[in-house]
Amino acid sequence: MRFLALSLAAVALVSCSKQQPQPPANETAASSEAGPHKGVDRSHKGQPLPVIRLDDGSMLGAPAGKPSLVNVWATWCAPCVKELPTLDRLAEREKENLGVIAVSQDDAPHASVVAFLDKLKIKNAAVRQDSKMALSGALGPDTVLPTTILYDAEGKEVWRYIGDLDWTGPEAAKLLAEGGVGQGH
Repeated sequence: MRFLALSLAAVALVSCSKQQPQPPANETAASSEAGPHKGVDRSHKGQPLPVIRLDDGSMLGAPAGKPSLVNVWATWCAPCVKELPTLDRLAEREKENLGVIAVSQDDAPHASVVAFLDKLKIKNAAVRQDSKMALSGALGPDTVLPTTILYDAEGKEVWRYIGDLDWTGPEAAKLLAEGGVGQGH
């Protein structure tokens, strides 16, 4: 009886380790990985900057007459916090050529967001708060934090960058040049 039980266990083990059927070549891993991926997304090109009322009563959405870089972030988002100082340095360097707006999606009191920014020494980027996350909602269901969007001088989307990036580095410079930014260094 013991031999029979061991034999059945061995057969079960061998049958469980059979190779699973592979999907056809046209159904690769890319099709099974839904959702946004880090990097540049140009699928929203030409869409206008959403008109959103922010917590301080100001409106986001009017073309600025120069390109704008809109960053969607939160204090609890580690990649957001990592890139904020580089956005701030970019805002200082390109202040004549580019508006940099960092829109916090935190629902915490505004004073705590301001204290957080003071701790990071963020002084040059225009920082606003959108505690109702209206901007994230208007940008679409594929919006994750951080997402940074370049709008041209007419307020039309050029591209969006999903994930964190060193906004003072060469990759950012190449992307910003697509919107006519980069003359300030």
